[in-house]
Amino acid sequence: MALFKKRTAGKPGEWFYCLEHKKVEEGPECPAKDRFGPYATPEEARGAMDRARERDLEWETDPKWHDGEGSGGEPGGPAAAG
Repeated sequence: MALFKKRTAGKPGEWFYCLEHKKVEEGPECPAKDRFGPYATPEEARGAMDRARERDLEWETDPKWHDGEGSGGEPGGPAAAG
């Protein structure tokens, strides 16, 4: 009997976007590392990647995260080290 193979049962009405299979799933069918969610509707789950891209863009252009030193952003980060 495997101790860590227990599947988490999803609740009806919880929707996830699976990053591995690129699809919307009801309940957590795939491991947590491979999904976004939960969302209240399948439509919200379907838009998960769009929201992630929007948030990435907001972060990349946020001046409090990037002070202008080097091309990589934060001082001491990868761009400043090289």
